[in-house]
Amino acid sequence: MKKLFAKTFLSLCALGTSTAVFAQEASEQLIEGGIHQALKTKFIEGGADFMSLVAIALILGLAFCLERIIYLNLADTNADTLLKGIEEALDRGDVEGAKTIARDTRGPIASIAYQGLMRIDQGIDVVEKSIISYGGVQGGLLEKNLSWITLFIAMAPSLGFLGTVIGMIMSFDKIEQVGDISPTVVAGGMKVALITTVGGLVVALILQVFYNYLLSKLEAILNKMEDASISLIDLVIKYNLKYKK
Repeated sequence: MKKLFAKTFLSLCALGTSTAVFAQEASEQLIEGGIHQALKTKFIEGGADFMSLVAIALILGLAFCLERIIYLNLADTNADTLLKGIEEALDRGDVEGAKTIARDTRGPIASIAYQGLMRIDQGIDVVEKSIISYGGVQGGLLEKNLSWITLFIAMAPSLGFLGTVIGMIMSFDKIEQVGDISPTVVAGGMKVALITTVGGLVVALILQVFYNYLLSKLEAILNKMEDASISLIDLVIKYNLKYKK
């Protein structure tokens, strides 16, 4: 029992020592070679297999984030200007002019307005149903590919923890081969474990920041779509009261 306790205590000491060694080496490399060189060194020390997978998760996640950022920024148009132009055209009784304004304006709000104006002669109920239905379609397009970003956010730390388990196994294999649990024996495996864990967590944090930005952007556009849809229905009702008596 005493021997088992002594081995366990020595293993914990070895783990703490290897962690301190890893932190000291990382700080020294940051001071001497800069961040780029330190990242390159730690990437190699973490093992090409798992660190490459973590890097691929980062690259693919950032690619989807960039695509969504571009799409959402292009979709975020000035709804007030659009509705004002449509209102002025409808006040003149120029339905075709209102359709042209909506057709020539980019973004989901303009697309919804165009679909509603296409059915303006079929009654307010048809217009409302068209706006609601097409609004759901546009909402789905805005949310496209966000699920892939959440996938890579979940995958990155999982890959890091998998590398941690592999590093621990490497350390115990070394202990078994050498028959000793000194810090020099377990340091290599512990270093792999810590580096892969840090890499996975850093990737997840980076992607999470972009994902939250995209969610806030998406919610703002959806709110604008709802407000614009209500305003458009009011404009159609006003047009019908004025010209459909």
